[in-house]
Amino acid sequence: MRMVDLIEKKRDGKELSSEEIQFIIKGYTDGAIPDYQISALTMAIFFQGMTESERADLTMSMVESGDKIDLSKIEGIKVDKHSTGGVGDTTTLVLGPLVAAVGVPVAKMSGRGLGHTGGTIDKLEAVEGFHVEIENEEFIKLVNQNKIAVIGQSGNLTPADKKLYALRDVTATVDSIPLIASSIMSKKIAAGADAIVLDVKTGAGAFMKTLDDSRELAKAMVRIGNNVGRKTMAVISDMSQPLGFAIGNALEVKEAIDTLKGEGPEDLTELCLVLGSHMVVLAEKAETPAQAREMLEQAIKDGSALEAMKTFLSSQGGDASVVDDPSRLPQAKFVYELEAKEDGYVSEIVADAVGTAAMVLGAGRATKESEIDLAVGLMLRKKIGDTVSKGESLATIYSNFENVEEVKERLYSSIKITASKVDAPVLVHEEITE
Repeated sequence: MRMVDLIEKKRDGKELSSEEIQFIIKGYTDGAIPDYQISALTMAIFFQGMTESERADLTMSMVESGDKIDLSKIEGIKVDKHSTGGVGDTTTLVLGPLVAAVGVPVAKMSGRGLGHTGGTIDKLEAVEGFHVEIENEEFIKLVNQNKIAVIGQSGNLTPADKKLYALRDVTATVDSIPLIASSIMSKKIAAGADAIVLDVKTGAGAFMKTLDDSRELAKAMVRIGNNVGRKTMAVISDMSQPLGFAIGNALEVKEAIDTLKGEGPEDLTELCLVLGSHMVVLAEKAETPAQAREMLEQAIKDGSALEAMKTFLSSQGGDASVVDDPSRLPQAKFVYELEAKEDGYVSEIVADAVGTAAMVLGAGRATKESEIDLAVGLMLRKKIGDTVSKGESLATIYSNFENVEEVKERLYSSIKITASKVDAPVLVHEEITE
């Protein structure tokens, strides 16, 4: 088998066989196939696309390129949730304890964030003492015992995907649906999930800006998952504005706690109930999403979801008293209000720009070496469609430095106010099951 023949085959729009894709991924991972040939192949894929069989084969070849997490000793159907990312996306912090409270095992492998705020692990480390450095045996024991545990990502999970993504990043082939879908799904499958719920974001603050592109990506990932034997479904949700109100690590932990108490933002609560309902159904703990939703709402109402959060935090060394007393979370030295300059209606909140303002405060990482300040961030006080009066707070800025003029300027240019009323955006656009 010659790589040049395979490049030519894909260039001409023909389908690569399973054996050919395995040859490509193994050769590239081992270093036998050079970057320039893979660059040519990814550009051919960019223009010619891939069939469903090719996408499934590419995904599984990347899964087989490194370590795979064996979760077979965990009782029940393990359901993972993946979000394509956004600003203020606190769903994982809420969903883990929430679905665990109704008996769904959550064996979560998470990473650290590079962007507006930290990743799930960074956020959880805002709770003093919490750690993810646990052995696999302890991880499995905790999930069986408490239905939830979080561990750090393995260093050798899908190495082929890591190499391929780095190359796509510098060869203008990131925006390829088959390559994006295979990249995401390979990591989820290697992490050991039996079933996967995907939260595909759409809008200005999402990777996919249009509903059509988001739908195409969602369908591609669902088909890959189902084709390789993982029950998979997707929800397409709005990211034209930040989700919830909090943007910042400790702030998002507090917002997650509020949501588990039944006191969280309306949009965050609703999305968690939608995603969680599908997780419960895929885990075969309920027959329909409506039945599952009732179970989740009851878990919030009777306090069992909040208890699951306390157990989860304390089992991994965290100070669970933050659940009852969030003031024990890291606190910023300075608090400023961003006051509205005029009366009107909030017509736009540019999610990416608001996220960047939080990163300027220190809530996120600009580079892998950046240190996160867990205490700082933003708390929005308005959503699109809300009325606002001059002098009223649009957002609260939590900072550990006094001069926040740059942050204020960014926020003022990101939160638009108009004289005429604007409708709130639709939160959940579609649910895709096949």
